[in-house]
Amino acid sequence: MSESFLQERFAERIGGKLFGKDTKIYKFEKIKRARRAALAANPGVEIIDMGVGEPDDMAFPEVVDALCREAAKWENRTYADNGIQEFRCAAAKYMEELYGVQIDPDKEICHAIGSKSALSMLPVCFVNPGDVAIMTVPGYPVLGTWTKYLGGEVVNLPLEDRNNFFPDLDSVPSEKLERAKLLYLNYPNNPTGASANFAQFEKAVKFAKKHQLLIVSDAAYAPLNFKGKPLSILSVPGAKDVAVELHSMSKGFNMTGWRLSWVCGNELAVKAFANVKDNADSGQFAAIQKAAVEALSRQSTITPAISAKYERRLKSMTSTLQKIGFPAKMPEGSFYLYVKCPKAVAGGRKFESAEQFSEWLIREKYISTVPWDDAGAYVRFSATFVARGGEKEEQRVLAEFAKRLSGLKFEF
Repeated sequence: MSESFLQERFAERIGGKLFGKDTKIYKFEKIKRARRAALAANPGVEIIDMGVGEPDDMAFPEVVDALCREAAKWENRTYADNGIQEFRCAAAKYMEELYGVQIDPDKEICHAIGSKSALSMLPVCFVNPGDVAIMTVPGYPVLGTWTKYLGGEVVNLPLEDRNNFFPDLDSVPSEKLERAKLLYLNYPNNPTGASANFAQFEKAVKFAKKHQLLIVSDAAYAPLNFKGKPLSILSVPGAKDVAVELHSMSKGFNMTGWRLSWVCGNELAVKAFANVKDNADSGQFAAIQKAAVEALSRQSTITPAISAKYERRLKSMTSTLQKIGFPAKMPEGSFYLYVKCPKAVAGGRKFESAEQFSEWLIREKYISTVPWDDAGAYVRFSATFVARGGEKEEQRVLAEFAKRLSGLKFEF
């Protein structure tokens, strides 16, 4: 068959005429191949999946019941556009109750069809060709990807243990700062599990004011904080002048597949987001928003239960890794454990990267993880492994995890 004319028509942002012809194998595909190879060589073996980044449980029964009721109502059938008033008010009340932040539900908040969608739209509001977005690595790349799509440039700041996995904002070259418009922060952080404190957020706000940047604070994991009370950057005085924050129903409410989040903070930035969003989608199903209202009204019971589960799991995982020599530290938030990779198994296989270690781990121990080589060789273990059967099944999986790693000695 002759090559389609479309091969010459693809946009350069996705590869141009070489789109679909790239032979590079990305790390996630390598891990998938290693998983398939392990299963083929050992049919029926149980893979302990600590690579998945989404809750293993369903939404709470009362939230599911609310969805069923609302989905059956005639008035909820239509387009929700930029969101329903009930959800905006519930989200604003949640922000005040949990974070002590006051949000005007009419001017300072807009829902989105998940945080990923919001992160793709915010650059459209601000980035022109040549503009700069400051990103942290390792991390979630969507805002940076869209910045590049729009002809902008990304400056990556490494997250390192010596800085408690907070970016060195002062290291951004002055020439880049002159063109910078957006600063992306994500705390509690994926993948490091670090939480930002008030002083760090305060410094970021001062930095943004000095250089006239908009901070995009991705707070998807904010409710899952094991170090004191959950914190919002908007609690810093003056933060609304330079920041918007993204909150999600996914991590703290087990509603990942429901695709519902919100952007709140600076009124003008929220207005711009709502304008772009209005030209990109027709809003999330109103019944889902109304079910989220039910969830938000129960945040004082739902979220602590979810957080306690992941904290319990992470403590066990941290202890297991420490016993075999990993320099593992209990994370401060999220459901991720981010640890430095070994250079070798004592007397055996050597690892030149986190990617190689992660592949070895699934082939030899049937444990799936996510490797990161952006700022040193690290691997991410997630506490969202499937344990359908409650705490008893959870303990069985954790015991199996410890058993598979027992007796190993690693060189760091």
